[in-house]
Order: sequence, then C-alpha cells, then structure tokens
Amino acid sequence: MSISTKYNPREVEEKWYSSWMQRGFFRSTPNPKKEPYTIVIPPPNVTGVLHMGHMLNNTIQDVLIRRARMKGKEACWVPGTDHASIATEAKVVAMLKEKGINKADLTREEFLKYAWEWKEKYGGIILEQLKKLGASCDWDRTRFTMEDDMSAAVIEVFVDLYRKGQIYRGVRMVNWDPQGKTALSDEEVVPKDTMAKMYHLNYEVVGAAEPTYITVATSRPETIMADVAVAVNPNDERYTHLHGKSVRIPLLGKEIPVILDEYVSIEFGTGALKVTPAHDLNDYELGQKHQLPTIDILNDDGTLNEKAQLYVGQDRFAARRNIVKDLQEAGLLVKIEEYASVLQTSERTGAVIEPRLSMQWWCKMDKMAKPALDAVMNDEIRLHPPKFKNMYRSWMENVHDWCISRQLWWGQQIPAYYLPDGSFVVATSAEEALELARKQSGNDNLQAEDLRQDEDVLDTWFSSWLWPISVFDGFKDPDNKDILYYYPTNDLVTAPEILFFWVARMIMAGFEFRNEPPFRNVYLTGIVRDTQGRKMSKQLGNSPDPLDLIDQYGADGVRAGMLFSSPAGNDLLFDEKLVEQGRNFSNKIWNAYRLIKGWEVDENLPCPNETAMAWFDSRFNEAFVQIEDHFTKFRISDALLAVYKLVWDDFCSSYLEMIKPAYQQPIDKQTLDTTIVYLEKVLKVLHPFMPFITEEIWHDLKERKEKEYLIVSAWPKQDKFDKQLNEKMESVLKIVAAIRNIRNSKNISPNKSLDLAIKVMNQDGYEDFISIIRKLANINEISLVQENVEGAISFVEAGDEFFIPMEGNIDVEAERERLQKELEYTRGFLNSVVKKLSNERFVSGAPEAVIANERKKQADAEAKIHAIEQSLASL
Repeated sequence: MSISTKYNPREVEEKWYSSWMQRGFFRSTPNPKKEPYTIVIPPPNVTGVLHMGHMLNNTIQDVLIRRARMKGKEACWVPGTDHASIATEAKVVAMLKEKGINKADLTREEFLKYAWEWKEKYGGIILEQLKKLGASCDWDRTRFTMEDDMSAAVIEVFVDLYRKGQIYRGVRMVNWDPQGKTALSDEEVVPKDTMAKMYHLNYEVVGAAEPTYITVATSRPETIMADVAVAVNPNDERYTHLHGKSVRIPLLGKEIPVILDEYVSIEFGTGALKVTPAHDLNDYELGQKHQLPTIDILNDDGTLNEKAQLYVGQDRFAARRNIVKDLQEAGLLVKIEEYASVLQTSERTGAVIEPRLSMQWWCKMDKMAKPALDAVMNDEIRLHPPKFKNMYRSWMENVHDWCISRQLWWGQQIPAYYLPDGSFVVATSAEEALELARKQSGNDNLQAEDLRQDEDVLDTWFSSWLWPISVFDGFKDPDNKDILYYYPTNDLVTAPEILFFWVARMIMAGFEFRNEPPFRNVYLTGIVRDTQGRKMSKQLGNSPDPLDLIDQYGADGVRAGMLFSSPAGNDLLFDEKLVEQGRNFSNKIWNAYRLIKGWEVDENLPCPNETAMAWFDSRFNEAFVQIEDHFTKFRISDALLAVYKLVWDDFCSSYLEMIKPAYQQPIDKQTLDTTIVYLEKVLKVLHPFMPFITEEIWHDLKERKEKEYLIVSAWPKQDKFDKQLNEKMESVLKIVAAIRNIRNSKNISPNKSLDLAIKVMNQDGYEDFISIIRKLANINEISLVQENVEGAISFVEAGDEFFIPMEGNIDVEAERERLQKELEYTRGFLNSVVKKLSNERFVSGAPEAVIANERKKQADAEAKIHAIEQSLASL
C-alpha cells in the first residue's frame, strides 16, 4: 500500500486521539499489581482559553504521563478547572451588563443561576482545546472546584481549621480591589513600576502668633480628610517647637495632634508624616500604638464617602485631581515632585489596590508553614530547578496570615452563621449551625430563619490548595481506594509565579490533612516570552493563538517546538521558527519511514550491513542512557534534544544511508527486519514528545492487534553498548564528512567516484568499516599505505592520515593557497595549546582529564600540520 508523500497532521491527529479515547487508554483505576504514577493538572480558570503558557505546561505533563504509561505504571493524569471567583464573577457581571441587568438588582440565588449557566456554556472550552494538543488526561476524572463534593471538602476544612484555632475573624489591613469590590491576598497583587507624584502640603500650626506651617509630603492627597495626626521624630530639632501642638488639615480645617515617634525618619522627605490609619498599613500600626481613631473615607468602589466631608461621591482619582487644584488655589500646595514608584494592582481586574481596614476571615500560616518548609529544604519534595529553594524558604520563613474571605457571590460561601445578637457559630450545614447556636445562646427557641449566613465566599485558592486530595475524594472518604492508591501524587508541573500561593499551600494542606506531602517533585516551567523578551499577552498582541499554530504546523510540531528551548525554571523565548523546526522534524521522520516502506525484499540476498546494524544498536543504547538521565533530572528539553539527535543524525542521516540499497535495487531480509525493530524503538522514545505521527507510523508499519498501540507499548529497556564501536563509527563519520567537504570545496560532483589511501597509525584499523566509507563517501578504491601519497589532498582523523589523489580534479595554485592559510591557522592554534601546557599554574591546578584533552589537542594539531606540510610538498 502506498503512503502519502507528505505527512498531513490534520488527517492523523483527530483519528488517533479518538481511537485512544475509545479504547480507554487514558483511563486509570487502582491496580495493586502496578506502580501508580499520578499527576494532577494545575486547574486552569474556568474562564480560560488556551494560551502559550498552558501549551508549554501541559505538553510537559503529557510527556511525563505518556512515558510513565509506557514504563508499565498505572498512569493517571487528573484534569479539571478552577472556579476562579474574581475572574468568573467579573465575566458574569459583564455579560449581565450587556443584557441591561445590574448585579445589585439581583438576589444571590438569581446571580448564581446566571453564573452556573455561564459556566456550563463556556467553562469547558480550555479542556477541549487541550485535547487538540494531545493531552492524555483521564477525562472521566475531570473535576471542578465548585462541584458538590469538592465544595463540601472546602467547608469541612474551614470548620476543622476554625475549631483548631487556625481560622479567625478580625479587622486588619487588606489589599482592597475597588473594581472587584473584594479583599485580595498579597499574592494576588501585582506590582507595576510607574512614575508617581509627591505632593508637598502645608498644614497650619494651631495657636501660633502668626501663620506658621509644617510641610508634609504625600502621594495620595485625597486621603488627607482621613488624617488623624501628624508625626515627627522627637529627636528632630526642626520640630521641637511643635511638641504638644496641633495642626489643621488643609481645606478641611480640622485640628489633629502632632505626635512623636522615632519611626519617622529625620532624613526622608520633610521629616513630617501624615498619619492615616484607615488607608496605610504602617499608619495603622502607628495609630494602634498611639491609640488614634481610624477614619475610613472610601466606599467599596473607591469613591469617597460622607466621612470625607469633601468630594463625597467622587472617584478617588477624580478627587485627587480636584483636591490638588483646590490646594493650589488656597496656597497650601508647596510643590509637586515626580519620582519612580511601584503601583500595586489587582491581578484579576488590573485596578489600583487600596490599602484598607476591613473585617475579614484569616487563616494562620505559621504553624502549617513549618513542615511544608522542612519538606522542601530536606528534599522530601524536590524543586526543579533547585534554585527556587531559597526563594521558597524566604517566603515560608516570613509567611503572613492568609486573608481567605472575598466579598463575592461566586465561590464557596463561608460557613459562619450569625445570631441575632451578632455572635456567630461555624458549622458544616445550616442544621448543625442551628443546633450549635441554640447551645451557645441557651435559647432553644431559635429557628433557622433567625440565623444569617456570612455573605462572603472563600478565596479561590482555599479550594485549590486541597486539589491533590479533593480530586480523589480524600475528605469525603479518607480511606477510599483512589486516595490510598494515587496519593501522594508524583510530579507537579507549574509556573514559578504560583510557587507560594498554590504550591506551598498544597504542601501545607498535605501535611495538615494527610500527614504526608502531596507530591514528590515540582517542575517549574519558565514564562513564555517573545523574541524581545516580553511576556506574551493578549494586551501586547505578541502571543500567537495556540490553535492556529496547531492548525498550521501540527500538534507534534508545536509540542516539539515548545520544548526545543524550554529548560526548567528558565523563560522560553518563543520564536515561530522553533515550531517550524518541530514540523520539519515531523517531515524528516515521515520521509525516513517512507524510504524504509518503499524497499523491496529479496530473501536470497546475504546481509552486508552487520557493522552498521551493530553500531546503531549500540548507539541507541548509549543515547538511551542519556535520555533516561535527562528525564530523571527533569531536563525535559534536553531529553527531547537527545532524542532529536538520535533520530535525525544517527538514524536518518547516518544509519539509513549506510544500509539503503542502490537505486531500484532490493534489500536483504535481515537488514530490513532489523531496521524495522530499530524504527520501532525510535518511535517509542519519540512517542511522549510527538504522539500522533509516531502512532500513525506504528500502525502503518505492520498489522497490529486490537490493543497493540504505541501509546501502551513497552518503553525500551536499558541495554549494554559498545563504547569502542561507537567511537570508531564517530571517526568514520568524520572521515566521510571530511571527504564530502573536500568535494564541496573543490567543486567535485558527489557522483564522481574518488580513491582513498589511508596511512594507519592506530592499531585498530578500518577493515569493518571499508564498505560504509566507500558507500557514504562514494569511494572507488581504498588502499592502506606506508608513505605519503604525491599529488593528493590529505586530512587527519584520530591520528590516521587520509589521502585523496587530486590529479586532474583541482586548481593546484588555489589549493596551495588554501593549504597555506590552513597551515598558518593550525600553527597558531598549536602555539596557544603549547602556551597553556607550558603554564605551570594551569598544569598543576587543572583536572587530569582537562590536561589529557589539551595534550590530545596538541598531538592532533601536530599531526595535522605534518599532513598539511606533506600535502603542500606533494603539490
């Protein structure tokens, strides 16, 4: 049967993905006879669509899971999505707005009905897109962080931690997102470099004989109406006269005290600090220390409230513009300075964060952080690359309590129930809450309607930190078959930017709720950047659509292209040429297969290719050691490059050229059968990286049984290799390359046969390789000589000298000029090596292997000089 001259990914990919699915190859169930290998997907936001970061992350996961499956392990890759409270609620609010519906006009139940409808319609898009990439997840196990069982686990954990004293409710300074109208954790705040303005304002001193002012610098003049004091350092002699005095807030005229505190830097700014406890964390702590009042002048949406007295109802930035104008007109604005600053913004909405005092729910982190820190520091959990350990330690040693409440409706509602007197109980259900409330209050007449559940929902990460346990229903039934078999999982593949607020917290949860880590290895991918080093984003317009890339280059080409340059923990500078290289690799594999498939067999022919076959078998085993070592060390990109070299250079460019029959001539059966065995081994090591083309060739190669698929075939076993044979063949291929280079430089046609004479210096000769050299270099006669050959071009390889007679084939003068230049260069190189070896410090300090290598360079250069001089003499 003839096969297509060109590989067509579109025809192949859907066919094999459907076939894998139908035969249940991705499905996993606990199997005591097999070692489990488990990966849980970092659940993408339910709002998400596939982007380049997802492509890289999920390609790596699929490579790992496919290899584990072929190694005979019970491979289980659990997919799912995260409900993403802030992002999803924003999408639903925007969708409602387009319909002319305001969220504020809806009840919670009405809003959630719309949210669930939106989730059902758009929530699974990214998972379907992952199938195009070839992701071999167990789709029957797909989970969603807000499905009933998983939400029940979140509530159970909240109640458990509350009863242990790990969760509490209190007023503290939070990062407030005025657009999302919710508190954020520190990790959901993105700092952005910007230029800001510093406003120097005059505060009038109360009771002075003549108008006297103290100048205060602030970047947020709109908050002066919330000032409760001006602080100076008691040791600052400039302000000694103000001790015990008061000043007036500009425009407002309200009197506030001057307080003394060594916290204020004498050298920084004017040395006078406005104290605004409701709108600055440091000011809040200063206010607590001096027992100052707190005045919050901002509404949830960032507009000024009645407590501000001025600019009420205006947005904070509009109020800033207006107050600056009014201060200027009142003569109270001394100057404005520009300075480099960092703007804190919301990761989800992009809004500028407002520090704000707020009653929230908090989870204590210090106790849980200890085992999670130790596990990484002692390599019970390994980070790849390990450079992230120091960053992890720094964060865990300085961990803050986690603000876990969000002022949203989409998410798990906090299981706290308030009694009419304002006290509350925490319970897993309304029924349990009523029972507890009756006990707590001593009022047996309390009814369910008397209790009010907390309006807030839990931070999205409060559900996803339980992910490795909850996907296996480890809270619903802590001893179920799945959790006992699949947990702890093996490897986690994720991005460094969520190392702390997802990875670290999952580790904490693992020790807190199952007394063991949730995974053994964490592979941290880099960020996908464009060729200018910019992070790929829709806003910059520098990110290609992954599905367009798959459509153009095929999924295998995209997978390979993404991995060609993506070492763990380092950013990937994405260039479409990488994907083009991936597609070219697919074509190379396809053409190699077509070549083999096109050969006809003559069973009467003897086998002339024993050396070539023995070499490739040995070379495969040598490369396989390297490939496995890369996998063990999570160098996935290096593993692919090793496979790439094995396939492109060793199998396609060398081995197939060695054994292919002459044009339109048959091949012997032994060579073809052996070559097919080798091709199958090559397809196996290629499969995790390029699953579609390898499965296609696997099935086209010969008749297979019903479930005899490459995806579940056995991963190759490590076998011995002949290092001496591999090194000798490496020399032979260099000889062939040198002869081809001579042809190119002398414009000698590849079809013209040449003679070759070898002056052998080494004991192990070329007897077993004569036919290979003759075939690959188109050599007619090969002879062994004792003396130099007159009128020949020579070269040296591994200490042996090779001569190609050039009579009638070259321009003698041009060749003499070329050889003279090469001689000068080689002498210069030899001088540099001799100089290095004459350096006593180098010779005494360098490792033996390095010295030996330099001496080899010296010997090779001396032999080469001798050969060039002989060639010049013969000319």
